[in-house]
Amino acid sequence: MPDQPLPETASPPARRRPRRVTVRRAKPGSPPGTLLVHAGAKPTQIRALLYGPDRAWDEELSPTADLATLLGRAPVVWIQVAGLSDIALIERIGSLFGLHRLILEDIVNVHQRPKVEFFDDKAAVFCRAFAAGDAVDTEQVCLVVGPGYVISFHEGHADCLEPLRQRIREGKGRIRQMGADYLAYAVIDTVVDAFFPIVESLGENLESMEDAVIANPHPAQVHDIHDMKYRLLHLRRAIWPMRDLANSLARDETRVIGPETRLYMRDSYDHLVQLMDVVETDREIVATLLEMYLSSLSARMNEIMKVLTIIATIFIPLGFFAGLWGMNFDRASPWNMPELGWVYGYPAALGFMALIAGGLVWYFWRKGWLTNGAPPRRPRR
Repeated sequence: MPDQPLPETASPPARRRPRRVTVRRAKPGSPPGTLLVHAGAKPTQIRALLYGPDRAWDEELSPTADLATLLGRAPVVWIQVAGLSDIALIERIGSLFGLHRLILEDIVNVHQRPKVEFFDDKAAVFCRAFAAGDAVDTEQVCLVVGPGYVISFHEGHADCLEPLRQRIREGKGRIRQMGADYLAYAVIDTVVDAFFPIVESLGENLESMEDAVIANPHPAQVHDIHDMKYRLLHLRRAIWPMRDLANSLARDETRVIGPETRLYMRDSYDHLVQLMDVVETDREIVATLLEMYLSSLSARMNEIMKVLTIIATIFIPLGFFAGLWGMNFDRASPWNMPELGWVYGYPAALGFMALIAGGLVWYFWRKGWLTNGAPPRRPRR
């Protein structure tokens, strides 16, 4: 899956996070297994990819096609259902392949927690995959694995599985020599691998945000921090249960997943563990970014206040002497300042005030207040 561009770090404050998708479910008290169309369900499209060791071919199917005729035409049949608006088709598939009504209900009611459910000779696997063209949102992918076939149900029409289809058509690797359980593993592995470019892009964006917060804190960065927090939370909700799913497929001995395929599932489990480690690390960084922003803002304010304080401190004695010599009392009084009548009084006063200002600047420099806080080093003899 190609890397998706992420929004710039300095985004306008008016930006808002995407709204959560509302899922249409059955009313409270409805019978279990009630199927309702999702509010944003797309039109249903169905296609099949059939392959064996020597040949692979695609077939576009109509919603009324007889799917039973596909079984037996090739060692492995992959039926792909994109869009979940056709309830009649989903019910017909469930009746043909012996799927329980509760499984059909979970297929239609998307945003399920990733899980796996085993039956006698089949398994239903629910996982989350990144939607093509979207760097944030995920969609539900359900796999029904049976003897010689895999049925995949997708929310949208575009997905991240096209490289896998191309690999099957070209006969690369060993997938055409393996069974349906290996195809299910390949789908899960492709879905998991599609997370890596997104996680890496978020990590790079997070590093840029961290540098910007330290160098130039800005109020708009608070919105970026909360947006990044939402993205990582969304990732965690998708990856964490998928790790348990992969662990179950790798360790549970069933008739659906063969021993050799379970070895490959361990590799997917390792990838999910790596993803989870990266996501948790990024979440910890995001948790400290707001504190870092406030600290950087406070440090910047302290630097400004220090400069203003130094300037005010320098001009306080200058203002005192300027006010003292500017009182202009009558010279006839014996208590007047004698320098008021001195021919060099004005330049002497300016020189005296310059000397005071220079002395204060030298003193502040020796204390390190004009630098980064460290006094200048004395040369070694």
